[in-house]
Amino acid sequence: MTQRSLLAALIVGVAAPVVGTYLVQRRLSLLGDGIGHVALTGVAIGWLVGAATGATDMEAYAVPGAMAAAVIGAVLIELVRARGATSGDVALALLFYGGIAGGVVIIGLAGGTNANLMAYLFGSLATVSTSDLTVTVLMSAAILVVGLGLRTALFAVCQDEEFARSTGLPVRLLTILIAVVAALTVTVAMRVVGLLLVSALMIVPVAIAQLITSSFRRTMALAMVIGALVCVTGLTITFFHRLAPGAMIVVVAIGVYALIAAVRPIIQARRPRDRSAHPEMADDVRLNNVT
Repeated sequence: MTQRSLLAALIVGVAAPVVGTYLVQRRLSLLGDGIGHVALTGVAIGWLVGAATGATDMEAYAVPGAMAAAVIGAVLIELVRARGATSGDVALALLFYGGIAGGVVIIGLAGGTNANLMAYLFGSLATVSTSDLTVTVLMSAAILVVGLGLRTALFAVCQDEEFARSTGLPVRLLTILIAVVAALTVTVAMRVVGLLLVSALMIVPVAIAQLITSSFRRTMALAMVIGALVCVTGLTITFFHRLAPGAMIVVVAIGVYALIAAVRPIIQARRPRDRSAHPEMADDVRLNNVT
């Protein structure tokens, strides 16, 4: 169990910041939270389907339900944002409130209780099975293939949609792809830190990396390393103290952020000047701040 938990935490810690870097660049840092809330409704729907079919293993239905709901919710929010039907913060608010309320109501209809949702809300690394680990590896691999393999095109879209469109890139398709990959990341990280804290694992490592480097490429690479380290460190601490792994991982990440922020003036004094680059074409330009 210990080895499976560590491996799952390490894999998710590497994959999540890749997507988080794109979300930060698009100034959609809270998108992961909104998708996580919608995924909770998917978990409850999975429970409802499992109860209707007389299944004994609700987990077999909950995870696919979360994945489907997360993908649908992410695509809808991107379409709403792109068409300008409502502002991005309002759309995210609808996801927040609707996802939580829908999950609680539907889990009640499925004959479950709010306690059944706790493992999904705050993570449950202790119950990671071999099949769970296999799914985590496959989905994380898909996330890394898209996030790293299409980095140049995705960066162009995140940096300047109009410029990307003028170069012939399929902007709508790529923005939807980012949303879908974000949804998959939420589902993968659900086991590690839970749906309520998943956005922290996607964004905080990127925020830490931004304190040290300012280019897109280096920020993504450093965020992946930081994500892996805080996940393994947080989980290791819980082996010696009876603490929630997901919460401990996030606390470690925020602690690292606070530490780096405190010594940032020293780091900045030693950092060489950024190379000049075309702001729309190179992936070595300054990354948008989380704030």
